[in-house]
Amino acid sequence: MILLAGLPDEPPIARVATALEDLGIDYRMIDQRQYADLQISFDPAGFQGVLQGHLYCKGEQDITLEDVTAIYYRLHSEESFPDLCKLKQEDLMRVRFRRFVTLFTVFADICSGRVLNRTPGMGTNNSKPFQAQIIKRCGFDIPRTLITNVPDRARKFVIEAEERKQEVIFKSVSSVRSIVRTMTAKDLTRLDQLRICPVQFQERVEGYDVRVHVVGEKIFATRINTTGVDYRYANREKDGSTVLEPFELPTHIAAQAIKLSQILELPLAGIDLRRTPNGNWVCFEVNPSPAYSYYEANTGQPISIAIAQYLADV
Repeated sequence: MILLAGLPDEPPIARVATALEDLGIDYRMIDQRQYADLQISFDPAGFQGVLQGHLYCKGEQDITLEDVTAIYYRLHSEESFPDLCKLKQEDLMRVRFRRFVTLFTVFADICSGRVLNRTPGMGTNNSKPFQAQIIKRCGFDIPRTLITNVPDRARKFVIEAEERKQEVIFKSVSSVRSIVRTMTAKDLTRLDQLRICPVQFQERVEGYDVRVHVVGEKIFATRINTTGVDYRYANREKDGSTVLEPFELPTHIAAQAIKLSQILELPLAGIDLRRTPNGNWVCFEVNPSPAYSYYEANTGQPISIAIAQYLADV
C-alpha cells in the first residue's frame, strides 16, 4: 500500500495522487486537515522484528502499518492551521496534533518500504555549511562563503569581494526559507544586527540557474532565465520575469547529481545549480522536500509520474 500524507490539494501531493490514479496504482491519502480524527499506534511487541501497528482516521478503514510499501509525505506544522493556532499550546487538540506528526515521522523513518524522504537525509538541510561539505565532495564547486555573526568579519568579506569586482549576496544559514538579496550600502550600515543571528554571505556567481530534480535515478533539469537575484521572487519586482524551460544536463553532471542525492539519502531531491560562463557547475544547496510542481507546471516534465513510479517500484 502506498501512503500519501499532507494536504490533498497542495500541488506536489495532488499531482502525485493524479499520477498514481492515471497509472492505475492504488494508494491511500492521509488528509492532515482531519487532524482531530487521526491517530497512529505501534505494537511494542511486534512480530519477529517486523513493525506492526495501525493508522486510524474516523470514518475510514484502518491502515495496517506493516502493509505500507511506500510513503510520500509533506506534513505541515501547526502554523498552517489557523483554528489550531487559536488554541493554547497545552490544549489537548494541539498536543494530539503534535503527537501524530511526531509518530508518523517516526513511522516513515522505520518503515521498510520506499519513503520520500526520511528525516536523517532531510536533516542535512538544517545546516547549510554541513551540506556544502558533502556537495563539494561530490565534485561540484561551491560559492566563496562566510557565515558569521561578527560585523567586522562580514564587512571585510564584502570589501574583499568588491576589490575583486564581485557582488555579495546574503541568505539564511538554516533550512528556513529566506529571500536571497544582494548586499547594498544600506545593508553595510546595519551589520551590527548580525550579533543577534548569524547570516550566510556568498560571492555572487555569474551564470544561469538550473534546478535539477532527482527521483531515484531519474533526472529532470530545468533552466531558469530570470531578471532577479532570487528567481523565485523575480515577478515581484518591477518588470521582473522568470522563464523556465527543460534542460539536458551533461552526462557527468547528471551522474554527480544522482550521486549527491544518494549520499544525502534523498531519493527525491531538488538541487540548485548554476553554470558559470567558463563552464563550471556551482551547487548552492539541496532541497530535501522540493516543490517540484512549480517546475513541472511550467515545463511539462513528468516529475510527478516519476515519483509515482518510484513509490510503486515500477
